[in-house]
Amino acid sequence: MSAERIFSGTLGLVSLGLLYLAWGYVAPIAYDPLGPRPYPVLLLLLLISCCLYLTFRPRKLAEFIDLGYTPSVLKKIGLLMLFMLIYAVTFEFLGFPIATAIMFFLVGTLFGGSLKASLITGIVFGCLLYGLFDYILDVPLPLGFFS
Repeated sequence: MSAERIFSGTLGLVSLGLLYLAWGYVAPIAYDPLGPRPYPVLLLLLLISCCLYLTFRPRKLAEFIDLGYTPSVLKKIGLLMLFMLIYAVTFEFLGFPIATAIMFFLVGTLFGGSLKASLITGIVFGCLLYGLFDYILDVPLPLGFFS
């Protein structure tokens, strides 16, 4: 069984669970004649139907795709997942600017950037993105140590 079939079958099962949850959406105030239910239900039904096709289509319609996963590529993917986990864990108590700067630094060095360039890019983008979200878009973000 190919990885594509396993992934699409799993995604279809997850979508069924989400469809069950979305069916219970009810607006407390009738501001729209349809309510909030149709959009997620229609999207999930479309996703489920596509997953069913990908999971159960005939083998002659499926083509083999070599994704080229070498050990170094798999190592980078694993490290990126670890970096995202570190970012999610440190986001609240370190704050957005520091956690983002660390994430930029780690990803930059992972993909071959110099330590100096990755550090400068992380600091600059951590501050700029915080300014963009907090002051321009008015999205409050945690400051961590700076609050």
